[in-house]
Amino acid sequence: MNPQPTNTAAWLVAKRANLEVKPAPYTAPGENELVIKNHAVAINPLDWVIQGAGSFLFSWMKMPFVLGSDLAGEVVEVGAGVTRFKVGDRVLAHALGTDKKRNSPAESSFQQYTVVLAHMTSPIPDSLVYESATVLPLALSTAACGLFQKDQLALNYPSATAAPTGKTLLVWGGTTSVGSNAIQLAVAAGYEVIATASPRHFGYVKQLGASQVFDYNSPTGVRDVIKAFQGKTLAGALAIGGTSALTCADIVHGCQGHKFVSMTTFPVDFQRLSQGKRVGVQFLRQLPRLISFGVSLFFKSRLRGIRTSSIFGTTLMDNEVSRVIYTDFLPQALAEQRYVAAPTPAVIGQGLGRIQAGLDMQREGMSAQKVVITL
Repeated sequence: MNPQPTNTAAWLVAKRANLEVKPAPYTAPGENELVIKNHAVAINPLDWVIQGAGSFLFSWMKMPFVLGSDLAGEVVEVGAGVTRFKVGDRVLAHALGTDKKRNSPAESSFQQYTVVLAHMTSPIPDSLVYESATVLPLALSTAACGLFQKDQLALNYPSATAAPTGKTLLVWGGTTSVGSNAIQLAVAAGYEVIATASPRHFGYVKQLGASQVFDYNSPTGVRDVIKAFQGKTLAGALAIGGTSALTCADIVHGCQGHKFVSMTTFPVDFQRLSQGKRVGVQFLRQLPRLISFGVSLFFKSRLRGIRTSSIFGTTLMDNEVSRVIYTDFLPQALAEQRYVAAPTPAVIGQGLGRIQAGLDMQREGMSAQKVVITL
């Protein structure tokens, strides 16, 4: 019998502390679970938000804890009931350790070995390097939740043979990690996509499949997008970033079709919230802004007959969308190069000791890139 591997993790040992690389238990997989030896992990804003404000926003997490949602690597152990994977398979997976329902350091990605759910895992082809594959999971899941869940936009599912629907989706924030995936997923489901970006990234967003791209900073941006939707049937809007939901509500109001805005973010300055000495005080200082946002959203949406809903990027683990994405669609789409691992990985080094630098870099902001560390 082979001895269990020795595991190491980048631990968050106390709130607001820098990550510390220390030994970690190796956890065997349960039913419908896998253990992945991680070869590359990616950084998301969620990671540094938890590091700085986790005790306030993620009260169920008890320190020490391991963060991280994105991973790509090799299957080393398969749990009972798993038939899609075998030891040695190359995969990407959405690690769910920080989710309230899972709440397990063993299931987060910032370590050498991670336990993942089989239905949140996809095989990757030999042509796709781990550094590129690891940019996908959390952003892909978040986009899929917003587009396909029945309580969100409820679009048709993506497939290799999707027929054109004759409907057009608005993606506000096309260069973000979520936006990069939302564009591709919607196009693969048969929808036209109109997106926003900064002018220097127009080409990037069109390469992902958007038919038209508009400058989100333009003073005429809202009017321009509404004009582009004239004669089209709206499939809804995916609002990414800050107060984008308010802007999307204005656009949706001027269009014909499905008047629904699916929101990925709220207008909270998480950078200030995570860096301030007293999280509660920092939140109270932003409360007037949140109240103003809520009131404005009410008048811009509810009184106009526009529905809105917030996305939490792990909810698909409990519904059919996880199967649609990670089992039915993504494996073949990656193998046939019909789906691009986007945004581009920005590899900043190797080893768990580089993850803190990755958090710091991501906190400063990234555009059309995602911070990646190889292991």
